[in-house]
Amino acid sequence: MKVLVINAGSSSVKYHLYQMPDAEILARGFVERIGEETSKLSHFFHGKTHTVSTKVEDVEKAMELILETLADKEVGVLRQISEIGAVGHRVVHGGEEFTGSVIIDEKVIASIEKFADLAPLHNPPNLAGILAAQRNLPNVKQVACFDTAFHATIPKVAYMYALPYELYEKYGIRRYGFHGISHRYVARRAAAIMGKDKYDINAITCHLGNGCSVTAVKQGRSIDTSMGLTPLEGVPMGTRSGDLDPAILFYLADKGYDAKALKALCNKQSGLLGLSGISNDMRNLEEFARKGNVRAKLAIDVFCYRIKKYIGAYAAVLDTVDAVVFTGGIGENSVFMREKICNAVTQIGVQLDYAANQNAIAKEAEINTKDSKVKIFVIPTNEQAAIANDTYELTSDKQPIVSKQNSSGNIAQKQMEIPHGRS
Repeated sequence: MKVLVINAGSSSVKYHLYQMPDAEILARGFVERIGEETSKLSHFFHGKTHTVSTKVEDVEKAMELILETLADKEVGVLRQISEIGAVGHRVVHGGEEFTGSVIIDEKVIASIEKFADLAPLHNPPNLAGILAAQRNLPNVKQVACFDTAFHATIPKVAYMYALPYELYEKYGIRRYGFHGISHRYVARRAAAIMGKDKYDINAITCHLGNGCSVTAVKQGRSIDTSMGLTPLEGVPMGTRSGDLDPAILFYLADKGYDAKALKALCNKQSGLLGLSGISNDMRNLEEFARKGNVRAKLAIDVFCYRIKKYIGAYAAVLDTVDAVVFTGGIGENSVFMREKICNAVTQIGVQLDYAANQNAIAKEAEINTKDSKVKIFVIPTNEQAAIANDTYELTSDKQPIVSKQNSSGNIAQKQMEIPHGRS
């Protein structure tokens, strides 16, 4: 079966076409600058690159362009788009209703719309991608894979905020967590590398990129994570503040900041960018720090310190730790940051192999010494392969359709296995 994976954002749509069940990538690419005067399609296939500059008004037009390109006689990999057997979509927020991936029906669409209040920057474009795919591929099953689903196992003691309880009952205010597809993938891979069953591993998974989150995985299940109601909570990120005293916002409101300005401040102007005043890109900050820039060094130090605190806290929550896993753009590529973080948390039993760390750039590797009590892994995340596999498992003839209501009235769902995938 050929499975198309779609990740639709407000200004871009990313896509991967897989041959399943081997998770072989046939083509991939993205449409960027959607809604601007000149948009761009970048299409990668058979070791070649094809680009198109044109105006793409919205996600609907982006989907049309992607499908036309996939079936193009010269640069496509399909004879016709009817070869696509299923479409999998990344959806950021599934609230408390979705504990796994699910075949999309009208009830699922209504729920995604409902949770747009909790993820206003993500769920609406995710839903636009679903609707565009349905219109262009009306007879093809669609699957929603939720970023929040892996964190559905977090216990109430960890997900409740110490606010009036009625705010949880009325508005669903609680910790949901994000990057769940990524955390699930790397936790499963770490277990496989160690020769363990997927439910026989305690790990601290660190997804470090422009967005960052740390998750405590106990017996293969998420039991706590750094992001909260929204992706703003947790460790400092590229432009997001992470944890802060909420009274800061009240104080700034008294100084004349309105809600829109405060939202922009916390989401767009803070984090590494706010601290350094230079860049939200860790590569740039490392270069500036080497040249003696004090604020670049401060941003790096704060970033590392906050991650250290989360790793320490989650080591306490887990009692025993089998592995620490690094993934995401920074986690997979920054030798310096992995060294700095590992050296800060030696008390939990990690011992870094410096030579192995130097060689582990954007590839799967074990970077601990032989004497280390805790394994340290670099595992490039593969959310697309995870989505493709969930989609294949849910829509292939061998599997039941699970988006129908079960006897309890809840939408039945299933968290699927994740292949290593080939890319």
